[in-house]
Amino acid sequence: MRPIRSLLASTALTAALAVASVLAAAPALAQTKWDLPAAYPATNFHTVNLQQFADDIDKASGGKLKITVHANASLFKAPEIKRAVQGGQAQIGEILLVNFQNEWQIFGADGIPFLADSYDEAAKLWRVQKPLLEKKLAEQGMMVLYAVPWPPQGIYSKRPLASAADLRGIKWRAYSPATARIAELVGAQPVTIQAAEVSQAFATGVVESMMSSGSTGWDAKLHEHVKFWYDTQAWLPKNAVIVNRAAFDALDAPTKAAVMKAAADAEVRGLAASRRANTESLDRLKGGGMQILPPSPQLTADMKKVGETLLKEWLDKAGPEGKQLVDAFLK
Repeated sequence: MRPIRSLLASTALTAALAVASVLAAAPALAQTKWDLPAAYPATNFHTVNLQQFADDIDKASGGKLKITVHANASLFKAPEIKRAVQGGQAQIGEILLVNFQNEWQIFGADGIPFLADSYDEAAKLWRVQKPLLEKKLAEQGMMVLYAVPWPPQGIYSKRPLASAADLRGIKWRAYSPATARIAELVGAQPVTIQAAEVSQAFATGVVESMMSSGSTGWDAKLHEHVKFWYDTQAWLPKNAVIVNRAAFDALDAPTKAAVMKAAADAEVRGLAASRRANTESLDRLKGGGMQILPPSPQLTADMKKVGETLLKEWLDKAGPEGKQLVDAFLK
């Protein structure tokens, strides 16, 4: 009998250990982990906002959803992030909408120079752009959670600019179809450079000019290489946080609610942070020796003509959908 008792005891012990193992693993199994690739430095206001968004979800979900933010294009480069989210390589990501204009013109609506040239106008444009964006992303198996504008775009230049003619032949950083087209229209040489490479590109002379925000300039410490920034307030492109629909649908209802609440908070917080970043970054660049200047009347007039050309070309490509958007915006 002793061997039988021993066998029973051994079996009971094995079963008990198995149950304990399952119970110990239960919290780990209940936790979902998402990767969030982002293209900008950890100190950029967009990325700081992303981290707070992730922290808010962690707290509100009781640790059930953990989001890891991968800053500075460390997981995927900026143009790769949308495809990564769509294909499920990353569950969630932050994209610069204008990067994807060639895929669908509506993505580039907020990169048309002088269409929406203030924070209030940018918010108005987002209200008419968002429903179209939601429909398109739904077709692609994704959702948009929130969007935050960059500060207004100005012109960085290693040389003084009195008019657009002074840009002729200059090496110009392009990061979207619109910025590449601007280079063509003013006779500059477009060079495709992503945000993570801006500092090195200016330091080595690969580029000499670009249109971007004060925030991007401060991230790249451009005051060390560039002497002039002209405050054209040309447009306010938006970063949008998108999520893979299947990944979102796999969450339980309370966690979904936590994500949506954190997203709404992040949109409000991000707008306020963008406004602050605009003032603070320009002050810092100025403190570093960069001249922050209003554009001359001639430069303003020249760039507005460029904007009119880009709007006409955009409407031709965007078709009825684009006309509907612009008409709704201009109401």
